[in-house]
Amino acid sequence: MNTQSKPKILVARAIFPEALAKLEESFEVRSNQEDRIFSSAELQKELASVVGALVAGSERIDANALANAKDLKVVANISVGYNNFDVPAMTAAGVMATNTPDVLTDTTADFGFALLMATARRITESEHWVRNGHWDKWSIVHNPLGMDLHHTTIGIIGMGRIGQGIAKRALGFGMNVIYHNRSRLSEADEKACGAKYVSKEELLKTADHVVLVLPYTAENHHTIGAKEIALMKPTATLVNIARGGIVDDAALAHALKANKIFAAGLDVFEGEPGVHSELLKLSNVVLAPHIASATEKTRRAMVDLAVENLRAALSGKKPPSLINSELFKA
Repeated sequence: MNTQSKPKILVARAIFPEALAKLEESFEVRSNQEDRIFSSAELQKELASVVGALVAGSERIDANALANAKDLKVVANISVGYNNFDVPAMTAAGVMATNTPDVLTDTTADFGFALLMATARRITESEHWVRNGHWDKWSIVHNPLGMDLHHTTIGIIGMGRIGQGIAKRALGFGMNVIYHNRSRLSEADEKACGAKYVSKEELLKTADHVVLVLPYTAENHHTIGAKEIALMKPTATLVNIARGGIVDDAALAHALKANKIFAAGLDVFEGEPGVHSELLKLSNVVLAPHIASATEKTRRAMVDLAVENLRAALSGKKPPSLINSELFKA
């Protein structure tokens, strides 16, 4: 097949070379293997000449980005979350939107629990303590003392697939699981997770450890702010593996500095990759660079599903993870 006859697609972020090579068999690929973040003007220009695109959370797909994308049929997000998509604008433009659910559920739940453990037991703080030469003897009271997980109460806000995965892991630690969600789980799902539904206020007041796993929406912006933190126990921890903007990072930094809660573990931040300067100064917060899904196996599965979504859309089939399903006409 002549290269010029192949449909043109954009791969907006670096992906595995094997996946890129596979795409090049069927498409003329404009790839960004240097992994540079496009400006909004650059993204608009790139989308103007392609029929499909693979993107990540760094690419905002809205009416501005789609302004000149007359031939664009599908944008495949390499992420389960899609707050970078203006879905109504994409639907109005006739552009299918897809994401990558399911393939990262267990890996993300694993990491959420790992971050919780690191936060409660002060693992990164203790490592820095050792590296900085402060460990001169074993001590009953002077070594960093953390908080237990076993036989405590974990409160999960956002009880989708990942939240339920964290709840099931918590059962192995003998934890009492409570949750708050936009809608209550079925009785069977609650039983499988060993979880009890409570109000958000009761969860914040009761939980020893609060874990956030809810999607980012305008309604969920600053779900946790100064008012909510004030309800938590001073011995409680807060873990965010959801999205930046779910937590008011400035309010959290103030609360941690004042010891209003014990510690926090954050994988996501407002304005990431920027991190609030006050958080960087604190020892009672564990910071990770948005890596909850970052195992090679899972990231490959995410890319593969995004590619499958794109291929399906461009061959007239329904993508496996189509968000705006009203666009598909069988």
